[in-house]
Amino acid sequence: MTRHHRLLPLASAWLVTRAVMLWLLAHDSLPLLGGRVAREVWRLYHHWYVVLSHGTFPAHDRLWQYPPGAGAVLLAPGLLPGLTYLQAFVVITLAADASVTAALARTGLRPGHSLLGAGLWVGALPLLLRLPFARYDVQVTVLAMLALLALSRSPRVCGALAALAALVKVWPLLVLVGVAKGRATRSAWTWAAAAGAVVFASLAALFHNPLAFLWQQGGRGVQIESLGGTVLNLATRAGWSGRVDYRYGSMEFTGPYVTTVAHIALALTALAFGLLVLWRLRARRWTEATPLDAALSAVLLFTATSRVISPQYMVWLLGLAAVCLTSRHTTQRPVAWLIVAATAVSTVVFPLYYSDVVASTWTGCALMLVRNGLLATAAVLSFVRLWRSAHADPAEPSARTGRPRAGHTAPAGHTAPAGHTAAAGRTDRPWRAGHAESPSSDSAPWISCPTSPPTRSPSSSSATTTPRM
Repeated sequence: MTRHHRLLPLASAWLVTRAVMLWLLAHDSLPLLGGRVAREVWRLYHHWYVVLSHGTFPAHDRLWQYPPGAGAVLLAPGLLPGLTYLQAFVVITLAADASVTAALARTGLRPGHSLLGAGLWVGALPLLLRLPFARYDVQVTVLAMLALLALSRSPRVCGALAALAALVKVWPLLVLVGVAKGRATRSAWTWAAAAGAVVFASLAALFHNPLAFLWQQGGRGVQIESLGGTVLNLATRAGWSGRVDYRYGSMEFTGPYVTTVAHIALALTALAFGLLVLWRLRARRWTEATPLDAALSAVLLFTATSRVISPQYMVWLLGLAAVCLTSRHTTQRPVAWLIVAATAVSTVVFPLYYSDVVASTWTGCALMLVRNGLLATAAVLSFVRLWRSAHADPAEPSARTGRPRAGHTAPAGHTAPAGHTAAAGRTDRPWRAGHAESPSSDSAPWISCPTSPPTRSPSSSSATTTPRM
């Protein structure tokens, strides 16, 4: 099948699904859809746009909890004249969506890669109905996805894009956790620090109060949709005396033991960070998919243990899962489908049955138990598979092919190109970490090519080995 024919169904699906999402957004006020989700754009985002237009961040607004790069995203709709703020915001979001879909498709067409990642992004994002077009999480997720897709060709570009994304929302810094040790890490992290410093300094020079978001983040409590919120939801059914209040832009629990639950969530986040550091220190084997898998695992762990899990956070997880699925060597396929399932349940939670969650009805409790159960399972499974892939015994059979792995694995800090051959104990040529080659087959990286058995020359009694093709 030609490239044109392979991309035609994907492009058609993108056009149809995005048309449906736009129609849902245009009819946002229909009671069947559960409430107006676009109000945050034309009311809150536009209010911040007006404040930012005067050269200052909304320092005294308790709802402003974002790094200074978010200001640039919220000011961007002003660059499109003749449109309302909401219309311009949707156009920019749709353009970002289209650009990353094209990047996923381009990567998927390379030898040894798959279009499954592009298919997941195109098909799973509409599970959130029109919500992705009414939040700026698509823009920041696209930057993080492009950073990971650029890693194999340029760790510098990867680091710079990750830094830009982290200045919009902090979590994209986690996409750098799996960069191969050595030269690739030094390059990516150095460029991330440099790009972040330059952009932050520029924003600080142009706007007052660039660090105002830090004052608001510290006051966050336990949101009703978080894992801790699910525990408190169930406690409410058992007679707990707490209640739900609107605080810091979300519905949060207040009452006895809420602080304790919040501290436990922070402790779990610290534990997740420690596990990621331990994985990186002890990892022995890197493949082309390891940085992608590590990014998804890190963001999953931090999301599942967070005090706040808003429905738009699923956009982050879908984007990183899509990037993982572009590689045929990813370990995260089961995790990706768990994320898709959690996304579908998230839409049932918000906006369709959100009132039940707020009221802690049995329906609301059951929905949150299912959604957060899926996220917790995905987080644990993701890290377990990541750990095993980094500590795999070369003599064990490959999980995908059933064939034994080669006797020589990629040393820590060196990402072996997919399809590259290596004889036991040596490599045919040096490999520079961070510069991936297009794999020529679906076999796992660093698998030795079979050689013919020794043959004897008619004119010599010494054994000679048939050269490898």
